[in-house]
Amino acid sequence: MRSLPLPALLTGSLLALGLLPAVGGDGPRQDRFRQLDELLPTPNAQRNAAGAPGHGYWQQEVDYEIDVALDEGERRLTGRERITYRNNSPDTLTYLWLQLEANQLAPQSHGALLELAPELDSMSYSELDSLLERLEFDGSHTLFAVEDAEGQPLPHVVNDTMMRVDLAEPLPPGGETVLQVGWTYLINNARKIRARTGYEPFDEGGDIFELAHWFPRLCAYTDYAGWQNKQFLGRGEFTLEFGDYRVRITVPDDHVVASTGVLQNADAVLEPAWRDRLEEAWDAEEPTFIITPEEAQENLSSAPEGTRTWEFHAEQVRDFAWASSRRFAWDALGHEVEGAGKVWAMSYYPPEGEPMWSRFSTHAVAHTLDVYSKHAVPYPYPVAISVNGPVGGMEYPMICFNGPRPEKDGTWSAGTKHGLIGVIIHEVGHNWFPMIINSDERQWTWMDEGLNTFVQFLAEQSFSPEYPSRRGVPENIVSYMTSAEQVPIMTNSESILQFGANAYAKPATALNILRETVMGRELFDFAFREYCRRWAFKRPEPADLLRTLEDASAVDLDWFWRGWFYSTDHVDLAIQGVTRYTIDTRDPEVEKARQREEREERGDALTTVRHREGEKRSDRFPALLDFYNSYDPLAVTPKDLRDREKLLEERDRELLELGLSLYVVELEDLGGVPMPVILRVRTVDGTEQLLRLPPQVWQQGDRVISKLLAIEGEVESLQLDPLRETADADETNNHWPRRIGEERLRLQEGWRGRGGRSNPMREARDEAKRAAGEESEGSDD
Repeated sequence: MRSLPLPALLTGSLLALGLLPAVGGDGPRQDRFRQLDELLPTPNAQRNAAGAPGHGYWQQEVDYEIDVALDEGERRLTGRERITYRNNSPDTLTYLWLQLEANQLAPQSHGALLELAPELDSMSYSELDSLLERLEFDGSHTLFAVEDAEGQPLPHVVNDTMMRVDLAEPLPPGGETVLQVGWTYLINNARKIRARTGYEPFDEGGDIFELAHWFPRLCAYTDYAGWQNKQFLGRGEFTLEFGDYRVRITVPDDHVVASTGVLQNADAVLEPAWRDRLEEAWDAEEPTFIITPEEAQENLSSAPEGTRTWEFHAEQVRDFAWASSRRFAWDALGHEVEGAGKVWAMSYYPPEGEPMWSRFSTHAVAHTLDVYSKHAVPYPYPVAISVNGPVGGMEYPMICFNGPRPEKDGTWSAGTKHGLIGVIIHEVGHNWFPMIINSDERQWTWMDEGLNTFVQFLAEQSFSPEYPSRRGVPENIVSYMTSAEQVPIMTNSESILQFGANAYAKPATALNILRETVMGRELFDFAFREYCRRWAFKRPEPADLLRTLEDASAVDLDWFWRGWFYSTDHVDLAIQGVTRYTIDTRDPEVEKARQREEREERGDALTTVRHREGEKRSDRFPALLDFYNSYDPLAVTPKDLRDREKLLEERDRELLELGLSLYVVELEDLGGVPMPVILRVRTVDGTEQLLRLPPQVWQQGDRVISKLLAIEGEVESLQLDPLRETADADETNNHWPRRIGEERLRLQEGWRGRGGRSNPMREARDEAKRAAGEESEGSDD
């Protein structure tokens, strides 16, 4: 399409120009572009209208000093902690709420009682074993001390996974209090009871312990909800306060411990050779073994002689987790992260993880540090660790647990490889969401899982060519968005249906569409980084994200949040019709010739043809035939030519000779989520042009609009969303002319007669022959 005196593509809607009547869908018109003011909380001193922390923003601080011991034989954990709580709120507190998440593993916990019946008609032996273990195992806390700073008992009440501790004196704003808690509990066998924590047993010994939510922790007290003390039911994760940790972990003396924080007593717990290798690894180009798989295997042949205490310190973290085993190999890399400096990237794994883990794990950790530091905020911690053990994928500050392993013969499938890389990127990425950008996981799963899955997608796409990401590509979310059993993204964690699709995949895809199609990379990347910068080490709510992305981009996105986050509608734009208008040249020789061609091409109706050959009265009386029997209204007359010359001025003649075609394209939004109109126009000469119309075009017609295309030449085809950018649910209605549907018929071998392929008579005959010692003819065995 070349330049024309008129725009090649007129972007004004005929509805807007008043050239066509507005047409709506069934029922009353809905304003899908109205602002979200009625849904979002009113801005205040804590959270302003721009989506940033306000001048009155506050949050609490909690420091922990913990001594904990692992009894490997009993699979029991025993600990004692000293908690320092600083009240930065404007409120006076008379009690504190603590989380006891291990109580969720009691048979009578709310989480256990809410579990629905499994599919018993197809249960395996291991599933039945796990079911019985869950009914019998009690992994809840036994508390042996709840005291003040001087060791005096404090009144307390345990309600399932929550404990209220009544303070001896009210804690005023700006005040500080200390309490001490002692506890013990049994650790769950993670092969039988799936959880975010547990141990993995091995036949020859050398269990792997991964310990999470293992100590009583303060609930968050917030400006938007007061105490966040919703019970831990197993799905909605954790809402926590930032603080500093000093943790001393006592384990068998042949164990290696991986942990949140920085090891303080390396000389006391690390072999000299390991310390030397750490110095080499700090400046190495590739991950370096600190403990080789062979050394880890050899360590399994000996028994511990006593215990050893590992001490770790961590600053400004919201949680603390660790892993311990004599089975661990260990590799490390000192990795330079832009904006953050040098950071330890490390992996711990048993010999069963080789050779896959040493090849991919620490590289995936380092890559995650690079990508997330670029798209969010620079990594603020000194170390990032990936641990292989019984937990398939779980995240904590500076450490995460990841499950995939190769086959016993040392090979792996493509799915296992990408599963390992993907889960490591995802779990290390959780250091940003929610460990740094500290959202309320108990309330909003999507705020950490969805945002993290989005940046995970970016990291995967830059890890290796054609990386097969499961989540983030728009067309991959279509089946979920068109399914019946779903709820909006803006749903509490415990009420979500299709959990992974709702809280991980859909928000990640939505953000990717914002970046690639709605906002563009430059605007989106700046706004997303601004959100992360504003809320690093603070606690954002959904409105803070939505407002910040608009505030930092000057793009009105309320329509997008309403469609993608507050509804279960889907995307399905369709071309419902196309009408071509060609300019009448007012030249009778041209126009009447065209009309004659159309008449001849159309032909006569069947009944006209048959009656034409019949006998006519005028055959007998020729006088009945006059001028009009031979008159052709499409014949050019001298008068036609004179009239044309009188009619046209010079400029009018130029316009009529442009050869311009006007196409009115009728578009309909069948899915309910308005999206930009992306239309590829191909003309018969092979020229293509991509037209992008902003989503606000749907404001003018609700569900049905008409667009005008002014083109020199003839359109061959039109296609909506040709690059599959918008998660359009039905590609068949994106084409004009409509395409013939294509399906494949797969023929099955054999005859599917009554009863299928089963033949009980033959099976009974074969069994009789076997019993008689005969070889059965035609047996499938």
